[in-house]
Amino acid sequence: MLALALILDAIFGEPDWLWKRFPHPAVVMGNFIRWLDTTLNRGTGRKAKGIAALIALLIPVYIIARILSLDIFFGVFEILGAAILLAHRSLIEHVRAVAEGLRTSPEAGRRAVAMIVGRETAQMGEAEASRAAIESAAENFSDGVIAPAFWFLLLGLPGIALYKAVNTADSMIGYRTEHYEEFGWAAARLDDVLNWLPARLSALLIVFAGVIRRRDREQGFVRDFSERFDAVMEEAPRHRSPNAGWPEAAVAHSLDLALSGPRIYDGTLTDDPFVNEDGEHALEHGDIDDTIALLWRTWTTFTLPLALLLLLQVI
Repeated sequence: MLALALILDAIFGEPDWLWKRFPHPAVVMGNFIRWLDTTLNRGTGRKAKGIAALIALLIPVYIIARILSLDIFFGVFEILGAAILLAHRSLIEHVRAVAEGLRTSPEAGRRAVAMIVGRETAQMGEAEASRAAIESAAENFSDGVIAPAFWFLLLGLPGIALYKAVNTADSMIGYRTEHYEEFGWAAARLDDVLNWLPARLSALLIVFAGVIRRRDREQGFVRDFSERFDAVMEEAPRHRSPNAGWPEAAVAHSLDLALSGPRIYDGTLTDDPFVNEDGEHALEHGDIDDTIALLWRTWTTFTLPLALLLLLQVI
């Protein structure tokens, strides 16, 4: 089922003709989260209210997903549901739009990158816009592909649906701001837990796919892989996120780029350290193209064994 879902997502992505007629499940979840935020995020006891809001979100998500995964549907809704909740094709399209925008003008690149990152983009040059797009691609490959696939493998459609609900809640209310720090605490912490293992698996797969492609190796594959993954394990914990640093560090060391580092939020320049600081800092749109190619190789590395297992079952 997962092999078919990954392939369907890679081919069709998020077709406009479908989602113009029907609301996407993530949009439905988002609207409900917004209503819970407006209704409950006020007064005292906001942490308890945030926990209650998360439970109120997860219960109907689980019930609906459980019904759709019943054997009477022959797995059709499980495959389609998983394909809808995976996001590799749409991720690639959004990141590619930044590279295409930068080829046109810095302003076009800034407009495209503003669609996928939360940091300020108004003053970005090509290097900053490229870095932001690559970091977003790395993090969202883990959040949008490997993590949902991981939870689908473990728990079927309910697993991927619950993961998507938590991840959506974290993206909307899981901020460390005065308004959300308590109310979004449960969503943010649960999202960290659910992404802990998938983030590290993503890093492993990215480094593996990167080493496979390298033609300038002066040492064996195993040693090259070991050295690069050791570097990822050393630097990933320096990231502000307990999980996002892993795929970012994996991309940085696979492509010899300097990622993370200072960025502007709400007018304030952060002092975040660089990942792979000795890597290339003057990034440009070609580095985004290289990242897209690396993520496709990683997707293939993950999907091909599943597809082969599927083929063996059919035969």
